[in-house]
Amino acid sequence: MEQQDSVKRDGRLTPVLALATLIAAFGSSFQYGYNVAAINSPAEVGHCASSNAFGVLFCSALQLMKAFYNETYYDRIGEYMSEFSLTLLWSVSVSMFPFGGFLGSLMVGPLVNKLGRKGTLLFNNIFSIVPAVLMGCSKVAESFEMIVVARLLVGTCAGELAPKNLRGALGVVPQLFITIGILVAQIFGLRSILANKQGWPVLLGVTGIPAALQLLLLPFFPESPRYLLIQRKDEETAKNALRRLRGWDDVDTEIEEIQEEDKAEKAAGFVSVRKLFSMRSLRWQVVSIIVLMGGQQLSGVNAIYYYADQIYLSAGVKEQDVQYVTAGTGAVNVLMTVCAVFVVELLGRRFLLLLGFSICFAACCVLTAALALQVWSSSVLPAQDAASWVPYISITCVISYVVGHALGPSPIPALLITEIFLQSSRPAAFMVGGSVHWLSNFTVGLIFPFIQVGLGAYSFIIFAVICLLTTIYIFLVVPETKSKTFIEINRIFTKMNKVSEVHPEKMELKDFPPSASRQ
Repeated sequence: MEQQDSVKRDGRLTPVLALATLIAAFGSSFQYGYNVAAINSPAEVGHCASSNAFGVLFCSALQLMKAFYNETYYDRIGEYMSEFSLTLLWSVSVSMFPFGGFLGSLMVGPLVNKLGRKGTLLFNNIFSIVPAVLMGCSKVAESFEMIVVARLLVGTCAGELAPKNLRGALGVVPQLFITIGILVAQIFGLRSILANKQGWPVLLGVTGIPAALQLLLLPFFPESPRYLLIQRKDEETAKNALRRLRGWDDVDTEIEEIQEEDKAEKAAGFVSVRKLFSMRSLRWQVVSIIVLMGGQQLSGVNAIYYYADQIYLSAGVKEQDVQYVTAGTGAVNVLMTVCAVFVVELLGRRFLLLLGFSICFAACCVLTAALALQVWSSSVLPAQDAASWVPYISITCVISYVVGHALGPSPIPALLITEIFLQSSRPAAFMVGGSVHWLSNFTVGLIFPFIQVGLGAYSFIIFAVICLLTTIYIFLVVPETKSKTFIEINRIFTKMNKVSEVHPEKMELKDFPPSASRQ
């Protein structure tokens, strides 16, 4: 009977825990998704006189934010920006968000140790509310610099707030809120709502609303019990916090487990990032995380969201219909993220990664062919004879790409970190994975506009190659971790790393001095 009660307690999701998780995700993961997509919505393309849809729509069409940049520059200097300077400024505006995320990912550890998880969440609302005000006032102040600085600051917020230690069914909440944030930005980005000359500063400034709500609601929820017990040495307050989160009074056993876990971590020693790269027993785990995190971003997922409107326009979708197609793509993304919760345990991590990257590879190849055909038909054939079915192929490719990425490449790399690294090396592994994620995102946001100008219809060939190479690596190297224990996973990597087989709890201790590994 006691055992059944324990099982019920372990599996119980209390209202306080559920609300705390939702509020944390709404103020963090939602911000990430919203700011990835919001910067795309104001980039509306105006009417174009040329029949060369791809070249003109990407290179010389009037866009709301670009027009604001150019007009502001003209008012100051007396002349307009060159096409290169305007593209560079736009690229910087886009890429400052992931660069800020990279800086935030480096700050999160010290801040959590100093302020606790709750305190860090509250503190980082500064990095969302201030940028929201800056972006909302940028047009009135006639300053595009405010947008660039605000994108950097709000990126710092996203990098610091990304929760990494949620488990079980709650583990999908951050990824789900990312996709919801993207969809909300796409809906608000409809021209009839905020994506117009008067509304685009408000669209960018809306990012402060989730932070304001979190700032109002989060103080009513308890601090992390682990922080209270381990960092502040306040056992009674930690017990009270656990009681509120769990919904029952007897939390002594869990308090003891936290204390034992802390002792075990101290006995194991802290694996720094530098040590992580030098440990032979973790060689292929580290390489795999770098490849998967890099492949996740360099495969072009954020290029799809940053420049979705231009992709559809270049494919020949009517200007008035683009906004609805983009919002529909966001809805598909949310739906597939929900589906991923159920299939990840059924089909396995490795299979979904292979399936996802393969779908993305095929979608990029077909999309490239469709864009190239659209350019050729527009330049050679009369307008009435141009291939009218090509836009539907392009839309299918983009949606297929979103589906493939939502099934595997988006949610699984971070999940694998928790499964192929033990507790002592996991923080360093998350730091490496997060750094690769943000820097890759920054790279795509910065250079993709220039790739568009230089390669035109063949822009997505680069992403197709990256998807193919990542798929090959997964097939040759990454093992299936579904339904495997830490012992079984470590045995697989022991053979790959060509180290002597040791007990998994000591796997990461074998490279430490004997004094550090005594327990």
